[in-house]
Amino acid sequence: MIASGWGKEIIENTVVERITYQSDGLKVKGYIAYPKDNSKKYPCVIWCRGGAGNKGAIDSFTARGIYGQLASWGYCVFASQYRGNARSEGKDEVGGSDVNDILNLIPLADEIPQANVKLWGIEGWSRGGMMTFLTLRNNPNFKCAVLVGAISNVAEYAKSNSKLKSYYENLIGKERLEKELNKRSAINFVSELPKIPYLLIHGAEDETVSPNQSIKLAKKFDEYEIPHQLVLPKNGDHFLRKNRKESDELRREWYEKYLK
Repeated sequence: MIASGWGKEIIENTVVERITYQSDGLKVKGYIAYPKDNSKKYPCVIWCRGGAGNKGAIDSFTARGIYGQLASWGYCVFASQYRGNARSEGKDEVGGSDVNDILNLIPLADEIPQANVKLWGIEGWSRGGMMTFLTLRNNPNFKCAVLVGAISNVAEYAKSNSKLKSYYENLIGKERLEKELNKRSAINFVSELPKIPYLLIHGAEDETVSPNQSIKLAKKFDEYEIPHQLVLPKNGDHFLRKNRKESDELRREWYEKYLK
C-alpha cells in the first residue's frame, strides 16, 4: 500500500523511525526520516502535524508515506506528535509551550550523520500551520516554509463553530481566551516573521479551515513585502484529496528552489 500510494522508492531508499525525545523535561513521541544513502549531506525539514490531542496524530503507516516521501526527495525529516499525544508526557496546549516540542527537534539533527544541520525548512498542515508560524517567530533560522490549509487567525477559526469555541474555552479558560488566541494568530504578528519564501496552499473548497485564512495572510505578506506564493487548488478540500499530485509537485519544487 505504501508503494502504490507514495511510490516504491520510498520503501527502497528511505528510513522512517519512531522516536522518543526530551522536550522541557517531558518524553515526547515523534518521527525521523532520512535517505538510506549516507554518502552526502541532506537539508533538514521539520513537519508539523495538524489536529489536536490524538485526533490528527500520525500513525506508523501514514508516517512511512508522508515522511518517507519527503526523505525520498532528499531531506532529513523531523516531526513531533506534540506533548500529551500518542503516549507523550505532558498536556497539548495547541500553540502554548508545546511549540518547544518543535524547537527541540532541531538538536536531534546532530545525531543523523547525513543531516546538513545548517539548512532547515519547515512545513505545517492545518493546526500545524499555526505551529509553524509560532516556531518561526521564535527561531528565524529557516530557509523556507510550506503551509497547507494553515490556520493563521486562530481567534476567527475558534469562532467558526460552537464546538471549537467550547474546546478552546476548556483548553485556555474564558478569561484568557481572546488574548491567548490572538497571540497564536500569525495574522497579528506578520511583522515578526522572517522574510523567507512562504508557499501557501489552501483548498478552494476547504470547509474545515476557510481559504480566507490564507488569502488574508497573503495580503498581509504583501504589506510587509514577505516573499510568498498563494495557490488555491480548485475543488480542494482540507486534505487536498483530489489535488495531491499538484500539491506534491508544488511542495517538492519549493524545497528544490529554496532549500538546496
